Amino acid sequence: MTAAPVAREGAVPTAEAVTAGGCAEKLADDLGGDQVGLSATYWLESDEHVRTPSEPVTVRFVGRRVGATGQDPRDRFDRTERVEGLPPGSGRVSITTKVVGVNAGQWQVAAAPVAGITGCPDGRPGPPVRRVTTRTRPAPLLHGPGVRQAAWPALVLLGVLVALVTQALLLQRSVGAWGGAMTVSVVAVVAGYLAAKFWYLALHRQGLRRFVVAGTCIQGFLLGGFGTLAVGSLLTGAPVGLLLDATAPGVFLAMAIGRPGCFLGGCCVGRPTSSRWGLWSSDRRIGVRRIPVQLLEAAIAIAIGIGALALFLAGPLPLPGALFFGAVAAYTVGRQLLFPLRRESRRTSTGRLLTLAAAGLVVVTAVLASVLVP
Repeated sequence: MTAAPVAREGAVPTAEAVTAGGCAEKLADDLGGDQVGLSATYWLESDEHVRTPSEPVTVRFVGRRVGATGQDPRDRFDRTERVEGLPPGSGRVSITTKVVGVNAGQWQVAAAPVAGITGCPDGRPGPPVRRVTTRTRPAPLLHGPGVRQAAWPALVLLGVLVALVTQALLLQRSVGAWGGAMTVSVVAVVAGYLAAKFWYLALHRQGLRRFVVAGTCIQGFLLGGFGTLAVGSLLTGAPVGLLLDATAPGVFLAMAIGRPGCFLGGCCVGRPTSSRWGLWSSDRRIGVRRIPVQLLEAAIAIAIGIGALALFLAGPLPLPGALFFGAVAAYTVGRQLLFPLRRESRRTSTGRLLTLAAAGLVVVTAVLASVLVP
């Protein structure tokens, strides 16, 4: 398995640190900025610059504001981006630097791999120096090429709408009423969103003061959303098992819609690869051919969603709630299998194996319960 690429900052304190977080972390980090800055990108071919995955690539960016006079340090910058773990044969690579806290205006930036400054060790000419002219923008708008910032929130909202409509149609078909359940579901969506943020804060050991700009984690959303749904159904007198089963298909169809937003938005990225099955995508700093784990997870989610929908429509379920728990467990198994393909490393493999075993046991139990219960 190829090591994940890591961009290391030079001695420029205003530059944004590279993150390797989960869903929506990139968007949250961007929305947290209130300064102006600039971004510049250097494109290179991995075949020309990378011979082994352990060979780093270091690109130096030197910028100066057009028309600057005097010695204001915010009118210039000089920094390097060091990238490790690029596999040979991965094709075209973009390396982007982001500098904030500089003076607004038009800038000229020159960039080249460090070898291009002094020439290659064997005497050959070094890689070309590329010069670009760019302007400062608000920090939330700074990112590398290939990123569609609006994709994630737009697709997530579309997914939520699909989930609510699907639930309403299934409840209308099964019990002939859906109004009260929809109210509970809307509250559950809000509770799930808040739980996703608290989960993120706990996972990253951040304080409540970061709540507004914190990212979100899907695990927190599922726990908070479905927990609220269960409690709300008890308070309203709705059958808990039936409500959960009617909710499951729409939730996983929604995940299938939302995950491509992560692919387009530059979060939850996969490891770089030289395989022809890889797809070029960016983590907002490094654009390279990667394992498209977000799309693979979307495929798992849509398979579970369609399967859950077919089982619900097939007729009354022998054990209400088994469909919901089986679907969540199946998704957990698929997600854990994909984790080694993601860029960020897990702290230990023991937790993943225990989660896999527990989720697999739930799937088997849900299937046996559905089959054996008369």
